[in-house]
Amino acid sequence: MNYYVWTIGCQMNVADSRRLSSALEALGAVPAAGPEEADVIVLNTCVVRQSAEDKCTGRLSSLRPLKERRPDVVIAVMGCLVGVRDSHPLHGRFPWVNLFLAPSEPGPLIDYLAQRGLADQAKGLQFTRRRERFGLQDGELLLPVEDQRHLVSAYLPIILGCSQGCAYCVIPHRRGRERSRPFAEVLDEARALAAQGVKEITLLGQIVDRYGLDLPDGERLESLLLQLHEIDRLKRIRFLTSHPGWVTDELLAAVADLPKVAEHFEVPVQAGDDEVLKRMKRGYSSDDYRSLVARIRQRVPGASIATDVIVGFPGETEAQFQRTYGLLEELSLDKVHIARYSPRPQTLAARRLADDVPAGEKERRRKALDEQQERIVGQMNARLVGETVEVLVEGKKKGRWFGRTRSDKLVFFEDQADCQGLLAEVKVNWAGPWSLIGEVGG
Repeated sequence: MNYYVWTIGCQMNVADSRRLSSALEALGAVPAAGPEEADVIVLNTCVVRQSAEDKCTGRLSSLRPLKERRPDVVIAVMGCLVGVRDSHPLHGRFPWVNLFLAPSEPGPLIDYLAQRGLADQAKGLQFTRRRERFGLQDGELLLPVEDQRHLVSAYLPIILGCSQGCAYCVIPHRRGRERSRPFAEVLDEARALAAQGVKEITLLGQIVDRYGLDLPDGERLESLLLQLHEIDRLKRIRFLTSHPGWVTDELLAAVADLPKVAEHFEVPVQAGDDEVLKRMKRGYSSDDYRSLVARIRQRVPGASIATDVIVGFPGETEAQFQRTYGLLEELSLDKVHIARYSPRPQTLAARRLADDVPAGEKERRRKALDEQQERIVGQMNARLVGETVEVLVEGKKKGRWFGRTRSDKLVFFEDQADCQGLLAEVKVNWAGPWSLIGEVGG
C-alpha cells in the first residue's frame, strides 16, 4: 500500500501530516512520489483565507478523474476544510472522497484501512522494530521513515483549537475549543523526537502562551520550557504563536534564563489602529502592543520579534491604515507576515461587517507594508555583515547548507563537511532582507 499526503497551511497542519504519515506506516504503507502512484491519498487542508480554500478545492477536484479511473484508490480530506462539526455538505460536493477527517484526527482513516484488510502485517512489523531501535514505547511518535535521522527541526503541538474568538478568525469554528495536551504527553513526544535525531522543536498553539490554563496540575508554558530544557539531545526550543494579552513576565524570564530557548517571539499585532483592533476583538490597544515590545526588549535583550498584520479589514480607512504603517515603522520588527482580509464563513466579521475595502486597495496596502518591511529588515540585516552568528543547520539546497539563527534568520553557507544537525558558527559576508550568506570559520 502506497500513500501520498498533500499539505497546505500552517505549522499545525505540517505536524498533523507527519503524525498521519507515521500512523499509515504503522499499517505497512510506504510513501509514494505523487497521487498517481498512491493507493491512499490525503489532502490536509486550510481555509484561513479564501485563496487557501480555493487551492484545496481545486486540488480536490483534480482528483476526480483519478478516482474514476481507479475506483479502489482511497481519498481522504483532513484539516480545516472539514472542521470539527458536520461534514455532510462536503459529501455532497465531493462524492468521490471516501472520508472526511477533522483536524488532528487521523484515527478514522486508520480504522477504515485496517477494517478493509489493507494493512501489510510484515511491513507493520518492520515499523515496530524501527520503534524499538529508537527505544520508543508503544504510542510514542515514530517519525515517517523519510524523516528518521534526517529531520533537524520539528513542530510539536501543545494546544489544539482556540477559544479566543477574534472577529476575523475561522480557527475556533474549524479546530474547536482550546485544549492543552497533557504535560507528560508533550514531554514524551519531545523525548521521542530527540531520540530520532531532532535537534530543535517548535511548540505550537494558536495562543501558545495559554498552555496549561485548562490542565488540572496548573503547569504553564514556562514550566514546560524548563522541563524540555533538560532533554540532552535537544539544542534549541522555540514556541509560537503568542498573543499580546498573554505574554507574562514569567515566560519572558524563562526565555531569558534558559540557554536552549531561542530569543524569538511571534506576536501578531494585526492592526495599529485602536478602532480596527476593537472591531477585530483583539483585546488590546496599539499602546499595549508598544509596551509589550518594550518589555520583551528590556527583559530579553537582543530578542527578535515577528508579527502578523491584516490589511483591508472591514471599515479600515486610509488614516487607520497609516497608523498601522506608522506603528511598524516605529517598532522596526524583524519580520511582518502581511495578509489581505478575506471574509471567512461563520466568523463575527463575516456576519456583521461589510467587506467594504476594495480588492485593489487591499493589495496596494499590502504592497506598501511589504516594501516597508523589505527596507526595514534589509537595514537590520545589513548590520550583521562581518558578525558571526550561530546557525542550526537543517539541510542543503543547491549545493549550500542552510539553517537559522537563534533569531530565526535564514543563513546559507558552503562547506565540504557534513554539517546537518550541527550548530555552526558562520561569519556573515552578505545580507539581504530575507536571507544571509556567510562562511564557516571566516
